[in-house]
Amino acid sequence: MTEVVPYGRKTQTPSPVSEVHILWMTSGLSCDGDSVSITAAMQPSIEDVVMGAIPGLPKVHLHNPVLAYENGGDFLKFWHMAAEGKLEPFVLVVEGSIPNESIKKEGYWAAFGTDEATGQPITTNTWIDRLAPKALAVVAAGTCATYGGIHAMEGNPTGCMGLADYLGWKWKSKAGLPIVNVPGCPVQPDNFMETLLYLLYQVAGLAPMIPLDDQLRPTWLFGKTVHDGCDRGSYYEQGDFAEEYGSPKCIVKLGCWGPVVNCNVPKRGWMAGIGGCPNVGGICIGCTMPGFPDKFMPFMDEPPGARVSAGVVGVYGRAIRALRQITNNTVNKEPKWRHPGTQLTTGYRPRTY
Repeated sequence: MTEVVPYGRKTQTPSPVSEVHILWMTSGLSCDGDSVSITAAMQPSIEDVVMGAIPGLPKVHLHNPVLAYENGGDFLKFWHMAAEGKLEPFVLVVEGSIPNESIKKEGYWAAFGTDEATGQPITTNTWIDRLAPKALAVVAAGTCATYGGIHAMEGNPTGCMGLADYLGWKWKSKAGLPIVNVPGCPVQPDNFMETLLYLLYQVAGLAPMIPLDDQLRPTWLFGKTVHDGCDRGSYYEQGDFAEEYGSPKCIVKLGCWGPVVNCNVPKRGWMAGIGGCPNVGGICIGCTMPGFPDKFMPFMDEPPGARVSAGVVGVYGRAIRALRQITNNTVNKEPKWRHPGTQLTTGYRPRTY
């Protein structure tokens, strides 16, 4: 069956499967923060997925070097089997920036395991080259893997890039699925697990083609801005801005980029609906965006656009606050008809027969 995703690419819905392996690479340039983050997921939890507690899902086998109890050759055998086409079907998850191995003078930037034939480390790029064409789906976890992140900032020596830059933005898996990007530094745990859950339902034949935006992000998670779900949004609308940290007011003048950043963390929270950068007093620095970090630096400075928009909002915001205060004072008083005299009455008269 052919589906059309929002940015106009035709893809083939994969045939349903009853069992799937997840090969999770953490060997890109990263801090393993995304693997650690997903252990806090609750909707669904990683435990519910791998233990088969969610109806309709195929049997899931997770192979993640941070979470696995196997090690050494016992762990790597799954990767070699997948590369040889002996472990199917599988979903490839990539965590960490993809380095450019062609610009080094010697050695390697990132690697995972050892090639038994040569005795040399197997680079991250080689694993991606071997596994991506055989994967049912490919998912980039976290901003480093999606768009390059911190490691790809201007002046870095590694030539790092995101997975879509490496494989190509129009790349598709053998099942016809585009790369799925779930950014965040680290990725919000439920955002990633919900996306993975969607893909697992899709490969089980129980969900339509995953809807992605033009940056390959799930639209239902990244279709709104931080500002849209921020607890402080009403202060912005009233032109009421914080001048120092600790204030409950809008913190755009302190460096928050929330009005222009696609992220649902303020609305979703971080764990159990609690947290989210502006909700707990931290500015949004745009970590889910392809332009991060270069286009958001220097951090802590008021964004250039905020100087204009905050100035405009400030003009009518003061008038709005004044008018609302008048109305607030009015509705904070009981109606006069409830107290027409010295005797308490509400105008009620008992029925007479």
